[in-house]
Amino acid sequence: MLLNTFRRCARALSTAAQPYPFSNVAKIPPPPPSPPPSPLLQGKGLMQHLTETMPSPDKLELLTTYFAKRHPERILPGSVLTVKLGHAPTTFSGVLIAVRRRGLDTSFTLRNVINRTGVEMQFFVMSPHVKDIKILQRAGGGGGRSGRRMRRGKLFYLRDAPEKMTAISAGLRR
Repeated sequence: MLLNTFRRCARALSTAAQPYPFSNVAKIPPPPPSPPPSPLLQGKGLMQHLTETMPSPDKLELLTTYFAKRHPERILPGSVLTVKLGHAPTTFSGVLIAVRRRGLDTSFTLRNVINRTGVEMQFFVMSPHVKDIKILQRAGGGGGRSGRRMRRGKLFYLRDAPEKMTAISAGLRR
C-alpha cells in the first residue's frame, strides 16, 4: 500500500508529464535584435555621446598624476585631503584611507571624525561632482616627500583607532 502511494507521488512529480523547467519545449527564443536608429547609423549622435562620456583634460591629469601607481606626485594613503564638490556638502576633508584604481572608475575614500562620529565618503575621480582636490598634508614614503610614512595600502584599521587618525590629521607623531 505504501509503495503504491510512493509510486503515484513520484509519477506526479516527474518531468516527463511536465516539460518545465528543463525542457526545450518551454524555452522561448529571444526576440531578434532591433536595428539601431537611422541617425546613429549615419553617425549623427556618436560625437555627442563621446563628449558626454569622455573625461575632461583636468580629470585625466588628476588620474595620471595623483592617482597613478608610480608617479612621483601620487597621493599615498595617510594623506590629508580636501575635496571641493559641486553639490552639498560643498567640501569634505579627511584622511585618505583607500585608493581603488580601476581606470576611469578610480575612486578614493576619505575618513574624518565629525561630532565624535566617524564619517567616510567615497569619491570617484571622474565624477562631475568632484570639482577640486587639495592636498593639505602628504603622507611620506621616502624620495623627499614630507610626512609620516604609512606601511599599508589600505588604512581600514583607522576605523577602530580614532586616536591614530586624529594624530595623522593633526600632524602629530605617535
